[in-house]
Amino acid sequence: MRIAADYDGRPADLMVAVHAWRSSGAIEKFKAKFPGSPVILQLSGTDIYHYLESDPVPTRRAMELADRLVALNDLAWRRVPRSLRSRLFVIHQSAMASPYPRRPDPRDVVVSVIGHLRDVKDPLRAAEAARLLPANSRIRIEQVGRAYTPQWTGRARAEMKANPCYLWRGDVPASAVRRLLARSHAMVISSLSEGGANVISEAAVAGVPVLASRVDGNVGLLGADYPGYFPAGDTRALARLLQRLEHDPRFAARLAQALARRAPLFRPAREIAAWRRLLAGLSVPVLRQTSDAVRRRNRSTSRSAAQRPA
Repeated sequence: MRIAADYDGRPADLMVAVHAWRSSGAIEKFKAKFPGSPVILQLSGTDIYHYLESDPVPTRRAMELADRLVALNDLAWRRVPRSLRSRLFVIHQSAMASPYPRRPDPRDVVVSVIGHLRDVKDPLRAAEAARLLPANSRIRIEQVGRAYTPQWTGRARAEMKANPCYLWRGDVPASAVRRLLARSHAMVISSLSEGGANVISEAAVAGVPVLASRVDGNVGLLGADYPGYFPAGDTRALARLLQRLEHDPRFAARLAQALARRAPLFRPAREIAAWRRLLAGLSVPVLRQTSDAVRRRNRSTSRSAAQRPA
């Protein structure tokens, strides 16, 4: 197995490309040189919810050249061109059990936000919702993740000065993300679009309830009947969910039960089996490295949310 940022022209049994728009040139070069070798293309959220409309030519070309398409949520098919849907496989990203036992903070109601500070993540929505809560609320928003621009750095720092319920800790190691999840009462994912956030897998495996924007990438992981959605960008709706989380134990229990029903989707063995089925269907030898690659990724599992773009 070779991992590279671009295709170097060397022969390979197959190519697994990540991100149609970014990998379009590499896929074209590989297929031109080895037309009989298969390409598996893992679609990102920005591919299916942005680039298919904003820059469709390279994105669509990469998808058409690929022998199989992999999406990370159950509703991605809605955005894949009808003629290509027969190539689409859904493989949920898995997460390994955290080494840190879950112990929610006994004083505050800690709500974590895990991910980069960039526009598509709508990263300060939870902080803004916390501003609408009563002065005696115990909700505390704790956010980790790198700011993509100086503007986002400035906004996060200004929010901390103005909002005593909000703390931004910046970029942190994966172990710190796991510890934050372990002491969280809930996690907020407020993205305007998502391909299938690994942080949802991590929260589900850790037993941390999720409050999520109602976008396909989140609904495609949590299920249509999950009780913790709010309309994307709706600060007041999120504030109401935070109040329910703080004051209604039955609501918190419903979230936990619904999430527990989804947690088996995110087991590493299930993801490994799905990749093995996909490779077997292409008549490609099923490599031992398949499971090794999943395990390596999951050892640094929270990097996908707090340090890696979607």
